Amino acid sequence: MDRTERKVRNQDINPCIEESDASQKCLSAYNYDSRMCSAYFLKYKNCRKYWHGIMLQRRRDGVSPAMPTAVDRQEMLAAIGGKPY
Repeated sequence: MDRTERKVRNQDINPCIEESDASQKCLSAYNYDSRMCSAYFLKYKNCRKYWHGIMLQRRRDGVSPAMPTAVDRQEMLAAIGGKPY
């Protein structure tokens, strides 16, 4: 696994691994017909948008690291009652 791939698969860096894996699995199941997986793509896109907004807000507030760790994200999601996307 090269450096870029490790970074993408790192739970602390990429908050949307679960959504990414689900969309890849859907593509594989439907012989790469992207029309069949649009709901999965939308979930992934909304996940990235949500966590990007969190990251920008933390940067503005001077919080480090800008992206919350996997444990912190789980606590944040539990506090709001689950995934908002």
